[in-house]
Amino acid sequence: MSCPIAPACSAPASARRHERRNPASGLSHSHYAALGRDDADAPSPDFASLSLAEIARLAEANRLPPVESWAPEHCGDSEMRIARDGCWFHQGSPIGRLAMVKLFATILRREPDGRFVLVTPVEKLDIAVEDAPFVAVEMKAEGEGAAMKLAFRLNTDELIAADADHALRFEDHPEGPRPYLHVRRGLEALVSRPVYYELAQIALANGSSPPGVWSNGAFFALEAQQ
Repeated sequence: MSCPIAPACSAPASARRHERRNPASGLSHSHYAALGRDDADAPSPDFASLSLAEIARLAEANRLPPVESWAPEHCGDSEMRIARDGCWFHQGSPIGRLAMVKLFATILRREPDGRFVLVTPVEKLDIAVEDAPFVAVEMKAEGEGAAMKLAFRLNTDELIAADADHALRFEDHPEGPRPYLHVRRGLEALVSRPVYYELAQIALANGSSPPGVWSNGAFFALEAQQ
């Protein structure tokens, strides 16, 4: 599905005319070079067969572009939206190609004022996010009690090991508790309902007060923060 975004606005027009653009995304090939890759296609990890140690190594080795160091001019709106269920849309149509979603996810940034933007070295575009930009769709647990380790697979296939830097937090909502996992630099993943039920079962087995779960030496209470 074609999902173009607005052309770069900070580069000279003469330079932009000579850019070759990826027809599926609207990103120029120089943007891909800046991101350190030629395309977004990569095999998805077989989460079910990985050990927690292997997941931790993959998460550590995951190269992400240095979006926090890029300071392009603001170019406008991408006409893109991330729904609460993690589905990405462009101009109201879902982006069906996971590889493209995975690429866009690597250039997603949260601004100090709370806005979400897609950013490259030459452009910055607003993107609407209904809840959290990611969804944690699968979890693995190893160990027991305070020695437990938890790892999550996001809907973008990114792997996150919960720890002090990737904390779980919970909010109260009319439909029930809503858990979130910190991914990076203010970006969070909404923990899916089936995964939340797994967390609740672990918390009950722990017998802690308040109920909660441990992961990599950090304790996360399954109650809303005051």
